[in-house]
Amino acid sequence: MTSKINPWEVAQKQFDEAAEVMGLDPNLRQVLREPKRELTVHFPVKMDDGTIKVFTGHRVQHNLARGPAKGGIRYAPDVTLDEVKALAMWMTWKTAVVGIPYGGAKGGVRCNPKEMSQTELENLTRRFATEISIMIGPERDIPAPDVNTNPQVMAWIMDTISMHKGYSVPGVVTGKPLEIGGSKGRNVATSLGGQYVVREAVKRVGINLDGAKVVVQGFGNAGMYSAKFMVEDGAKVIAVSDSKGGIYNPNGLNIDEVVKVKQETGSVINYKDADRISNPELLELECDILVPAALENQITQENADRIKTKIILELANGPTTPEADKILWDKGVLILPDILANAGGVTVSYFEWVQDIYSFFWDEDRVNQELERIMTRAFHAVFEKVDALKVNPRIAAYILAIDRVAKATEIRGIYP
Repeated sequence: MTSKINPWEVAQKQFDEAAEVMGLDPNLRQVLREPKRELTVHFPVKMDDGTIKVFTGHRVQHNLARGPAKGGIRYAPDVTLDEVKALAMWMTWKTAVVGIPYGGAKGGVRCNPKEMSQTELENLTRRFATEISIMIGPERDIPAPDVNTNPQVMAWIMDTISMHKGYSVPGVVTGKPLEIGGSKGRNVATSLGGQYVVREAVKRVGINLDGAKVVVQGFGNAGMYSAKFMVEDGAKVIAVSDSKGGIYNPNGLNIDEVVKVKQETGSVINYKDADRISNPELLELECDILVPAALENQITQENADRIKTKIILELANGPTTPEADKILWDKGVLILPDILANAGGVTVSYFEWVQDIYSFFWDEDRVNQELERIMTRAFHAVFEKVDALKVNPRIAAYILAIDRVAKATEIRGIYP
């Protein structure tokens, strides 16, 4: 159902729609709808059995007008250049929405990390880091974890780049372990940022988080912490899922138990006190808040009509297609778009980068306070546009972001 949708076409369509509403200068439109740089590399990796396997990887920088490029690196069997381009463009808008001085980038390697040993993953990561070292650096382009990558992968990248330089370069990546310059609060930042946004959104919709029914699709880092924060705020999480399937209990799930089962068995489906449910069915459950925290293109024109929620908190990148957006907005569903909802991750990445540059580290309270301030401010800036222009929140967020990037691009001019 979803594999036919090209994420790059979706990203450009979202951009064009917002550019149209805001009457963006056609010259600027041409500049901003294409990436600045895209690098594709094919590189050999020695496997545990002694064979050599060639992998394909990409690093795309979409825009650098407001600062160095920022964006994760994902490892997945279906990584494509178009997917990476779309994610890089979304990063440009995301950093602009929250007002941090970055442009957008993204990276990916086509591989199946679940079938690779730790040694093979390290070999792949170090070789890929070397291949893209011509593009990355603290002043140029700062990678971070994404799908199937984690603090350990970032540590290998940081070490590889540091070996090339001859001294430690902690600011080359974010999402690192604390021991080598990571930031406190980084592991929960995407979900906590989303929670700050939801706390503002429920006031707008007129529901109470205490007692709200929540459904979470995707129980990786973002989905798991989102479920925990929802429960801490008094909400009832009635269903969660991962790539193997979902579980549903209308009376609420014990999230701590679900986390334990996931860690011990590899999937939430082994949790006993719930009914099994498929990922498509889970999206259509009646709830107050739906949290897509898995992959892109989950909510499409095919299933949007059957979605029964008041608020969608997009912790995944691009989970809703433009056609689905219109259907849901007409139904009165409040979508908290990805470039706002999941920007907590890149915001705390920015804090980590700043701490690395100054070699001066903050405690977690300060990280969370700064995050709350930035996310709350971004929420209100987006919804001022919603009210003023009578557009849906995604278009409003895009208009806010594109305007900031366009102004920076215009002020800088074209060189030479």
